[in-house]
Amino acid sequence: MKFTADDLVLYAVTDRTWLEDKTLSEVVEAALQGGVTLIQLREKELDYEGYLAEALEIKKVCDRYGVPMIINDNVEIALASGADGVHLGQKDGDVAKVRERLGKSKIIGVSARTLEQALEAQANGADYLGVGAAFGSKTKLDAQALSHKVIQTITETVDIPVVAIGGINRQNAMELRGTKVQGIAVISDLFAQGDVKKAAQTLKYIAEQVAGKK
Repeated sequence: MKFTADDLVLYAVTDRTWLEDKTLSEVVEAALQGGVTLIQLREKELDYEGYLAEALEIKKVCDRYGVPMIINDNVEIALASGADGVHLGQKDGDVAKVRERLGKSKIIGVSARTLEQALEAQANGADYLGVGAAFGSKTKLDAQALSHKVIQTITETVDIPVVAIGGINRQNAMELRGTKVQGIAVISDLFAQGDVKKAAQTLKYIAEQVAGKK
């Protein structure tokens, strides 16, 4: 699966907090039906076997829709599940070494808060950057909001695509228009909604405007 900037337009990060009586694969499928363009599987509580089983299941769903699935942080799970790639935080390993392990065809995303981090990730072989927190974060309580001017400086300097992440929802996403990000990453404003498909449709329309596609 060839990765392009269009894959970042509506970037969904999974969170099982709001599953209630549904499975993660069911809500992921609803999100894909609504127009999500990439799934990042993020699991902090599951053990290896549970995480791998979940990754294999979600990969099947994503493959049906032709949408990339990447794994948050865990290179071992990415390799074992046949995921399309991995997303690394600043403390999650050396990008160049991860590239050696995954090969050239896999997607590697890297979180960045500064231009220096962004340029270093690009130089080491990252395919895209996740920049933020654009508005703080409910899932990472220590994530401080990043100036939108800094986000724009990064997008205008690097040669790889950038997705904005952190506290983004339908109320504030349009504030990122003009920063030249290629997409927005969402968590609660998608997966905490009663109708995930409808939420995805609304967010996709907004995301396309933010990315300058409408």
